Amino acid sequence: MTQNPARIAAFHADGADRYGVVTDAGVIDMTPQFGTRFATLQAIVEAGALEEVIAAAEGQAPTHQDRDISYLIPVAHPEKIICIGVNFPDRNAEYKDGQAAPGKPSMFIRFPRSFVGHGQNLIRPPESPQLDYEGEVTIVIGKGGRRIPREEAYDHIAALTLCNEGTIRDWVRHAKFNVTQGKNWDRSGAMGPWLVPFRDASQLDDIALTTRVNGEVRQQDRTSRMLYDFRYIVNYVSTFTTLVPGDVIVCGTPTGAGARFDPPIWLQPGDVIEVEAEGIGILRNGVEDEGC
Repeated sequence: MTQNPARIAAFHADGADRYGVVTDAGVIDMTPQFGTRFATLQAIVEAGALEEVIAAAEGQAPTHQDRDISYLIPVAHPEKIICIGVNFPDRNAEYKDGQAAPGKPSMFIRFPRSFVGHGQNLIRPPESPQLDYEGEVTIVIGKGGRRIPREEAYDHIAALTLCNEGTIRDWVRHAKFNVTQGKNWDRSGAMGPWLVPFRDASQLDDIALTTRVNGEVRQQDRTSRMLYDFRYIVNYVSTFTTLVPGDVIVCGTPTGAGARFDPPIWLQPGDVIEVEAEGIGILRNGVEDEGC
């Protein structure tokens, strides 16, 4: 497992959107050095220049402290955000519908506006109290392609990040085959805190994924137990759609979301949710009601 992984984040500071390398001592703003070439962190991903920008930060002093910035979602305007559902053991049983686990992955689309960055509050809308959490490992495509073979899938991943795939539960049940309206409420989920460049299979094949709410562990599993592994996901998705640099794939959550408790435990204003994965980091967000 990579120790102290390289991290590059999109953030807002001093009245402007920026990007920089995150260190234990602070954030090194790389926008002054690279801004004429790359307007955003997404542009760096699309150009295949993550390693170049990270290497250029070597030896530089931090320009900002963590408390002085607001994290943005790492890839602001991807062509696609594709989410994989029911991808860990016991998740199928949670639905209590008597149906066997599907042979192919479930999936749906999310919009960028439905996410906030690390440290920002998730928004609970007035239409429903059923805001729920789902912690997930997320991959960002760096090299596009169609019908990508499994054995080449990792060559197409540029970086890793985390997602709290926040969901308004009653709205995913408004129709028989459709979860889109429950998965896309403005600022209902989170992504970040940063991108970790993907360099080695050990960063994905068997890492711990944990979700905590107010310090209590609610979800915990390992990626080695996923029903559809990362190689398969890239291969399967690229069969029906061309993947392009900057595309985001959210790869599934373990059992233990709030909806699965009896009675359900919905997120409340003031709650703090942490999604943590080995070698990637911790995505932390609070909760507030819309309009507060």
